[in-house]
Amino acid sequence: MSLIIMILLLSFLILVHEAGHFFAAKMLGIKVDKFGFGLPVGPTLWSKKVGDVEVLVHACLLGGYVAFPDDDKDSDLPLDSKDRFINRPVWQRMIVISAGVIMNIVAAVFLVMLTATFWGKLPSGNYEVYINKIQAPKTASVWQSGMQKGDKIEKINGSDINSSYAFTLYVANSAQYNGKISKEFANKNIEKLQKLNSNLDVSSKIPAGTVIKLPAIEQEPALKIEDEILKGYAPYKSSEISLSKEQIDLRNVIKKAGNNLTSDGTYSLSDIGYALSDGLRPINITVLRNGRTVKLKPIYPNSKGMIGIMMETKQLLVPTKSPVAIFTNSCKYLWEQTYMLVYGLWQLFTGKIPAKDLHGIVVIAKVGGDVIQNNGIFSGLLLTALISMDLALVNFLPIPALDGGHFMFLLIEKLRGKPVKQETIDKVSTFFFILLIIFMILIIFNDIYALVKHQL
Repeated sequence: MSLIIMILLLSFLILVHEAGHFFAAKMLGIKVDKFGFGLPVGPTLWSKKVGDVEVLVHACLLGGYVAFPDDDKDSDLPLDSKDRFINRPVWQRMIVISAGVIMNIVAAVFLVMLTATFWGKLPSGNYEVYINKIQAPKTASVWQSGMQKGDKIEKINGSDINSSYAFTLYVANSAQYNGKISKEFANKNIEKLQKLNSNLDVSSKIPAGTVIKLPAIEQEPALKIEDEILKGYAPYKSSEISLSKEQIDLRNVIKKAGNNLTSDGTYSLSDIGYALSDGLRPINITVLRNGRTVKLKPIYPNSKGMIGIMMETKQLLVPTKSPVAIFTNSCKYLWEQTYMLVYGLWQLFTGKIPAKDLHGIVVIAKVGGDVIQNNGIFSGLLLTALISMDLALVNFLPIPALDGGHFMFLLIEKLRGKPVKQETIDKVSTFFFILLIIFMILIIFNDIYALVKHQL
């Protein structure tokens, strides 16, 4: 039932979009031949002539269209008729083309304000993270840190922690002996080795039997992750370098070596410096306990990137009990979410989001259904609002075959004072339409693969 509700909500967004085109055209007196709900693929479930417009409902509900006389090669209208879309002033055609996007934005605002009104609250986007239970071995550093059940995590390594994702990201990437090191930290260790072993060349293999003096092993510097990554706006990409298998083996030997190491003739001072640099990495946690800020002693995640605790997260909700609160908090919520959507699109076009992570309508329906089932209809409405805003943004990109592409050609026509040749428009639009179809096939493949592999 939750999945059906989500599909209906998505269908509603498509209907709203096409209704924007339709009503804008009718208000400007532009003739519309057909208003189709769903894609004209497979059977038509229902059709009826309403005035001079044929209204159709197709079996494939996830789509829609508005057809003008210009779309019908057999239309009886004269080519110079003012009822034809192409013969209308550029500004009128711009309004009709952009009306679908505008209606998606209006729908997003409406859904958020509807939720704020009847739910009486909106998500702030932030979460409070609490320590629910410590279940690490008694020898683990978390027991010596002073951490207690009920502590609220405030900061890690100076970063504000507003979600369990941010907490987990820090801990997982601070794993000890994980085979990854900081280049700068490795260079410092190499410099120390050079001072202690000035007779040895940094990059040359050390002769077998040579005794190498080792500096005191230091902890790796604490990790620092940018706020935008912690908020999920960008994927985390480590700048660290990976040790070779030989350097990892050398690291394990050094852990038992003490102050001196006897060379076996297979490694250099540089290799030793790299091996020395892979060790313990602290996470410095600040908690709130009984209204008091407490700085814990450093905690060292194990080799699997775990510290041995169970977390509890509480979503922070903003009350919307008055008309002013409903309006201001709805606008703030949509602004923040739209920023995230725009940032995500930028990440996509700059190649920072891999193609395998792209998903479409199948996953949206599945995730949306899960959201409604687990969190209720209001969470589903908020998700639908974000999808509506995303549809508006994507649809208005200046890509031929999308509304933004049509708008771009109209803008060129306005600036040039004459239209782009229809033949050129058709060729460019057909090319990008084929690319769009290929892209959609890729997305559907990702969706099905993710569902089959239970990745969602």
